[in-house]
Amino acid sequence: MPREHLLKIGVSGVRGVVPEFLTPSLTLHFAQAFGTYVGRGRVVVGRDTRLSGPMLQHAVNCGLLAAGCDVVDVGILPTPTIQIYVEHIRARGGIGLTASHNPPEYNALKLFNKEGQFFNQYERNELIDLYHQSDFTQATNAEIGYVTTDPGLAKAIHIDRVLAKVDVERIRRRHFRVALDAVNGAGSVMTPGFLVDSLNCRLDAIAIDPTKVFPRIAEPRPDTLGELAALVLKTGAEVGFAQDPDADRLAIVDENGRVLDNDDVLALAVQRALAVVPGPVVVNLTTSSAIDDIALAFGRKVYRTPVGEANVVETMQAVKAAIGGEGSAGGVIFPAVQLCRDSFTAMAFLLDLMAESGKTVSELVAALPQYVRKSGKVAFAHGRLGGLMQALEEGFPEAEADRSDGLKLLWPDRWVHVRASNTEPILRVFVEAKTEEAAEKLYATSWGLLTA
Repeated sequence: MPREHLLKIGVSGVRGVVPEFLTPSLTLHFAQAFGTYVGRGRVVVGRDTRLSGPMLQHAVNCGLLAAGCDVVDVGILPTPTIQIYVEHIRARGGIGLTASHNPPEYNALKLFNKEGQFFNQYERNELIDLYHQSDFTQATNAEIGYVTTDPGLAKAIHIDRVLAKVDVERIRRRHFRVALDAVNGAGSVMTPGFLVDSLNCRLDAIAIDPTKVFPRIAEPRPDTLGELAALVLKTGAEVGFAQDPDADRLAIVDENGRVLDNDDVLALAVQRALAVVPGPVVVNLTTSSAIDDIALAFGRKVYRTPVGEANVVETMQAVKAAIGGEGSAGGVIFPAVQLCRDSFTAMAFLLDLMAESGKTVSELVAALPQYVRKSGKVAFAHGRLGGLMQALEEGFPEAEADRSDGLKLLWPDRWVHVRASNTEPILRVFVEAKTEEAAEKLYATSWGLLTA
């Protein structure tokens, strides 16, 4: 496989397979570039539970110290917790060592500015230019900073922010029975206490040992959550929660053991947020039209962005959004807590909805606007991408076209979105329609045009 497919510098940072592509040396130099860019002062560093985490964290610390920064080591913590802490202590920036939902052989440096948010396009380009130029700050012996630790405060700040946005006592009175699969990731150190101590849930949990490897595929999706679904049924849990290794994404299992579509997870969060917070909604192009229907019911506008958390966050800032996210990625972003994907906010919102309405998870989902969604992948040969996109657009001349991220073709009751993968020579194909028949037809026709 070509090298660029295994080492990627993208919208959220640097990702690659360890140690073949994301090496300690590369990590050190990128961290030194980061420290040079943000300037001397405190930089927060945390990680998930991957085996390569301690090795790469030493490299990150070395690079930051070499640039004259002080390192605040928060240890194993969820990515949103790290982001919140960066902003709270007014650090110069932060680095989260996590490859999120990618397999365990991957790791990554997620890079945060002083607001605890992903770098915007301009910051990202400047940092990458600085890295390639290798013109780094070299601290003298007297200028080398210190490494301090502070994991406890970060957890407390995050949990307090989430609890301030829901009716805690209403949730606690319900004494919900909850099942949890934290994939032995960063959520293992924080989620059980959040559910039990903060929200008074009765908890049945699996994969909550941060010293062990991931027991399933890291991405929480229907085909990887069979054990959690079985736990829900066995214990009579009212809901099951599944996190990815850095606990920014959330998957939900209803009381019948069915894994919810990620778009429905976001739709429930949007429904809860718009009932209490003013402002529009921001989602990516692949997120369900159910969001538009819910926003319309509240008299709110929906803005759509290219795929990627950083893209969504930038637009949320610009329009002062109430809530946003990426349905296809299982991400809920609620600015009143922090402008980042946050599984803890998503869990609290759902429990608050259940406590307020008295409804089960399946009943809440049944009340959402109903759409049928399908997705798949189409391989393509180098040099054919432009022609494939043109063929798709010409095959549906009556559709409205959006070319801001791949190609999205829209009709009043359905859409198809096709975009190239950032890591492999494949096209990701997403369709949505009001009926199964319409979705199948649109998907089949699109597939035919892309593979002709």
